[in-house]
Amino acid sequence: MKTKAVRLYGENDLRLDEFELPEIKDDEILVEIISDSICMSSYKAATQGKKHKRVPKNIDTNPIIIGHEFAGNIVKIGKDHQDKFKPGTKFAQQPALNYKGSMYSPGYSYVYFGGACTYCIVPKEVMELNCLINYSGKSYYEASLAEPMSCIIGAYHAMYHTKMGNYTHHMGIVDGGKLAIVAGAGPMGLGAIDYALHAEPRPSLLVVTDINDDRLIRAENIFTKDEANKLGVEIFFVNTNKVENPVEYLRGLTNGTGFDDVLVLAPVNDAVAVSDKILGRDGCMNFFAGPSDPEFKGEINLYNVHYNSTHVMGTTGGNADDLLESLKMTEEGLINPAVMVTHIGGLDTEAETTLTLPKIPGGKKLIYTHINLPLIAIDDLEEKGKEDHRFKELSKICRENKGLWCIEAEEYLLSNFK
Repeated sequence: MKTKAVRLYGENDLRLDEFELPEIKDDEILVEIISDSICMSSYKAATQGKKHKRVPKNIDTNPIIIGHEFAGNIVKIGKDHQDKFKPGTKFAQQPALNYKGSMYSPGYSYVYFGGACTYCIVPKEVMELNCLINYSGKSYYEASLAEPMSCIIGAYHAMYHTKMGNYTHHMGIVDGGKLAIVAGAGPMGLGAIDYALHAEPRPSLLVVTDINDDRLIRAENIFTKDEANKLGVEIFFVNTNKVENPVEYLRGLTNGTGFDDVLVLAPVNDAVAVSDKILGRDGCMNFFAGPSDPEFKGEINLYNVHYNSTHVMGTTGGNADDLLESLKMTEEGLINPAVMVTHIGGLDTEAETTLTLPKIPGGKKLIYTHINLPLIAIDDLEEKGKEDHRFKELSKICRENKGLWCIEAEEYLLSNFK
């Protein structure tokens, strides 16, 4: 079977290719990819090439398929897995495999397995690890976005606290505590806000910082103070560029005690330094933002580490349980991963979009792999509708859904664009 795929050959060298997939083996599964959302991690892999920890050294001769936030349909099943999977059903995918200590992962490491394609082959280790998940939801994009949401969920689960004189680590954020999400009005930040408001344990105070007013205004419009209050959470959105002393201001929101939990979403030393300074006693800082620079360093106060029992840790990716939790919460209407999405596009635009991702404003860029479509912001659909009535209809659907991408929009797109 032929597939079209965006493949990585070297640093900043992404190409949309068409080639023949081999026949699947008894322990493999052939899948059709429908949606693939683009992650900043893909940009890092594309710009670093074989220098990236997950990317093989021979990509110049054996290019890999990029994309790891994907979902689609199961097409053909090797005989080893026919008792668990059925052709024609949807699937979700957890790409954080960690198979036998290997860092290999779809979107970084595999010649025939990744999200930026029309069809690909799922290798045996994925099923062995239960990372290919039967999915019965209505939409594909929610299954794609379950992957970044699983990273967020994993970050919250991995945070921990202790008690004086006791060596037990109590996992998760403090129930009813004070939580700050630093640089938190981007796509992953919006997902982190959504989960913090609707999961258990839940903070009583949630402070979201950023340095971009447009992002903060959008976040505040999605997660209103009234809605947060109904959930028992007092929420603040703060542009730290507009306060004279960010540390003093943020600590003031906690009545001077500092935050129990701080999630850092930007690999910037200023963000790390502020986050460290706003920690309270036994405060946990999760450095969630993955830096491109392997020599990146941040300033932390080791005096507080020693005397205030503050602690710093980091997480990357989630696990299969985190993905299942994301899918379950989405299905129950507790979280809405669409808050992360600001743009849609076709496979023909994925290479360029990935390589220029930091320069494109907004949140997640959601790619539908079986259509050709220039990248377009959801906010620009109305204007685009003056040229093509289909965009006007998409704009109307999204406008009726708080300006967010939704199941109806996806169904219309897949039915009317080829």
